[in-house]
Amino acid sequence: MKYNHIFYIIFTIAFASCKSPEARKPITVSTGSFIDESVARNKVLNQEQIKKIENIIAKNPDKEYINSGNGFWYYYNKKIENDSLTTPNFGDIVNFNYDVRHLNNDTIYSKKEIKTQNYAMDQEEIFTGLREGLKLLKEGETATFLFPSQKGYGYYGDEHKIGINTPIICEVTINKITQN
Repeated sequence: MKYNHIFYIIFTIAFASCKSPEARKPITVSTGSFIDESVARNKVLNQEQIKKIENIIAKNPDKEYINSGNGFWYYYNKKIENDSLTTPNFGDIVNFNYDVRHLNNDTIYSKKEIKTQNYAMDQEEIFTGLREGLKLLKEGETATFLFPSQKGYGYYGDEHKIGINTPIICEVTINKITQN
């Protein structure tokens, strides 16, 4: 009998001590204020760059600028009116030349420096604006694009000649589109 009481006491203590662990409360709470501030800064920066681009457009009424709907503007230097030609699709190989300039038209990279490029549409890395701009052109066409920084080289620049948050101008010529 004496051992039964000890057994019950040990069993009760062991059973009562088996409890699921409680989650620890975080010591600090992240409010997301840094992200909110960053978004606000980027909106202001984008609006400033758009105003600069709109000023360039206003100073050049002889050029027919088109709003791409993707956050950049462009005009055709050479437009092909042939309906049998198409714009590139996913996987097509686009052979093209382009240059990169500041908004004041100072050359950053010339076409000679960059050389002729071959790009598998949407399958390789190029900056967002150029990728979207190539989709608008047919073989033989040349267009000049005005890109705010988030469509160009963005926050980091290219870590060489293009600084952070730099809006750019690119003149792009599509030499050949090879259908995939």
